[in-house]
Amino acid sequence: MTAKDTLLVQVGREPHANHGVVNPPVYRASTILYPTLADYEEADRTPFSGTRYGRRGTPTTFALEEAVARLEGGYRSVAVPSGLAAITLTLMAFLKAGDHLLMVDTVYGPTRRFCDTVLKGFEVETTYYDPLADVAPLIRANTKLIFLESPGSLTFEVQDVAAVTAVARVRGIVSAIDNTWSAGLFFSPFEHGIDVSIQAATKYIVGHSDVMMGLITANEATWLRVKRATAFVGTAVSPDDCYLALRGLRTLSVRLARHQETALAIARWLARRAGIVHVRHPAFADCPGHAFWRRDFTGSNGLVSFVTEPASREGVAALLDGMRLFGLGASWGGYESLIIPFDPQPVRTATRWPYEGPCFRLHCGLEDADELIEDLDEGLKRLQARG
Repeated sequence: MTAKDTLLVQVGREPHANHGVVNPPVYRASTILYPTLADYEEADRTPFSGTRYGRRGTPTTFALEEAVARLEGGYRSVAVPSGLAAITLTLMAFLKAGDHLLMVDTVYGPTRRFCDTVLKGFEVETTYYDPLADVAPLIRANTKLIFLESPGSLTFEVQDVAAVTAVARVRGIVSAIDNTWSAGLFFSPFEHGIDVSIQAATKYIVGHSDVMMGLITANEATWLRVKRATAFVGTAVSPDDCYLALRGLRTLSVRLARHQETALAIARWLARRAGIVHVRHPAFADCPGHAFWRRDFTGSNGLVSFVTEPASREGVAALLDGMRLFGLGASWGGYESLIIPFDPQPVRTATRWPYEGPCFRLHCGLEDADELIEDLDEGLKRLQARG
């Protein structure tokens, strides 16, 4: 078996098919020409193979899709315009009116919003479940999909993925996971029984906060259904963006090593600092599902969340407004450090968040760890001074 570090460098590259060029070139195209009628008719018989029309992808797109499929351990991948698009298109591929969806309660907020609005409007019913609970009692005759996100959004609860997928397979239910946290590097979803794995390539695969992209990787049994769903609604991804995602992919392993090293250093510092009530990181023993993380994952990323003692909005603003290195902004996975405040309880219905103080999520970038700690220390002093 080829190591993932080697795969990241080698897959999706065919230099000798491109005049010896090391990186797959950017193929920009809409119309594709065929030399004969027979070739044109053959393309119609195999609409999802080869270069057929620009919207269906170009060799640059296919290079990225091949690379990510190999990295994740799936059959084939499909590139789409955003991580959210990857999630919503997967949901639409497997659900129709009258179906039932089991959705993890700690899912990414926009995923929940889609379930509660668009899917509800399509008469698809969603039941949210505790990420650490047994899903079997929640399954109904019309349950068609079980959706996981592990670790969970914002608070990083780790699921027993193999246990969930074992239940799904016995009942003939498709399982899908948002695997963005691991970037496909630290967790291999198909080895744990997952049918469809989703990533917001916007995050660590691109790695530079300048491209929106999602990737859906499926096993052989589900790939055609996913591909049809994305093709029939007309999604298309820029070949230039695919080129940038491929460039990011080559350095994914070395970047994540630095991200996780810095994040762990900051998490350990936070755990020792006065005024911090709780630090949430899957590598910490008190993180829900930590044992599953130790069993199933080979590393972690740059995300850390923490809770302070109760504080006023003025105190929270003082912390955030004065940060020098941690930018206040959504998303994560780029080279830069970020911080956002959050409150998980309003967007959860099956679980309860047990802490009262303000919560903050960090993305620890590639800056010097000691300087990031200094920035946080100064910010926490401002928060405590305002009360």
